[in-house]
Amino acid sequence: MLKNENSENAWERNISDYTVHQVSDKDIIDYLERGHSAKRIDFEYSDKVSALNKLFLTNGDKLLNAGMVLFCDNQYTELQMAIFAGTERLTFNDIQRQHGTVFELVLAAEKYIKNNIHWRVEFDGSLQRKEIPEIPTDAIREALINSFCHKDYGACQSNEVAIFKDRVEIYNPGSFPEGYKPEDFIFGGERPVRRNPLITSVLYYSKDVESFGTGLKRITDVCNEQKCKIEFKMLKSGFVVVFFRSGRSGEEGALTDTPTGTPTDTPTDAPTVEMRMGRILALCETPQSREDLMRELKLNDKNHFIQTYINELIKQGRLTRTIPDKPNSPLQKYVAL
Repeated sequence: MLKNENSENAWERNISDYTVHQVSDKDIIDYLERGHSAKRIDFEYSDKVSALNKLFLTNGDKLLNAGMVLFCDNQYTELQMAIFAGTERLTFNDIQRQHGTVFELVLAAEKYIKNNIHWRVEFDGSLQRKEIPEIPTDAIREALINSFCHKDYGACQSNEVAIFKDRVEIYNPGSFPEGYKPEDFIFGGERPVRRNPLITSVLYYSKDVESFGTGLKRITDVCNEQKCKIEFKMLKSGFVVVFFRSGRSGEEGALTDTPTGTPTDTPTDAPTVEMRMGRILALCETPQSREDLMRELKLNDKNHFIQTYINELIKQGRLTRTIPDKPNSPLQKYVAL
């Protein structure tokens, strides 16, 4: 429900440079299966061209911009994620940038947040423990979906996830509708104002969007129920959903830094592999040697460092060697991509 539906949604209906043949068949089949399960799509898959046509995402063999951002890796859907050491944007422990489809980036951001917030462990008398996040995961996902539904894609800015010691922020480019406040949609019963109605409709058919115009209210209701404080910030450049963290720690019934399913035999404040990878990429904005990187990260095991960090980042396409044909050269350095 961001900005003026009539003046800005032309972007999503413009013809892109991408063709229907650049869309993965599997992605379309998976999408339609979700739509069938939600009983919001009633046609069967025959081929991706027909499916995309029925979703109104094509013009001839070209994708509209809406189809491009939903089903292709492109320059308009970029996600920046970071973990900051304190409560300000000063020192960061990890930073990552990803491209992908809207669906891929929502999943990546959701996983990133869930892996880096506190989880409370409760025992209810059964054999299995119950893990409860400090921020409701339903609210996190709703905020992430909203951030891509209501993004101003023409601004060519990244969506952002920022994790601080006291809060988690989810930002999308694109200012709030002029003359409205978030409370108008949460409590006032205002009708939805959609920046990207075609994108939102496609997400609705697969039930990634529950219903039109209810995102902020759903986030508020879930957070109030779980006693998680939230705030909505209207910036000149965009919109931010802020989830405040509890900050508690301790033993049973308290919150820990350990994500669900993670072993607890290491200190909870130890840097994770993802955090160290983020630090490596930040350092490698300028060429860095292995020795310099290990010294900066206070690591001693050369083989472990190369296998776990360097080779993995190169495999992911996020790091490259300055002398690629001689990986073991003593003059070798690494640069972030």
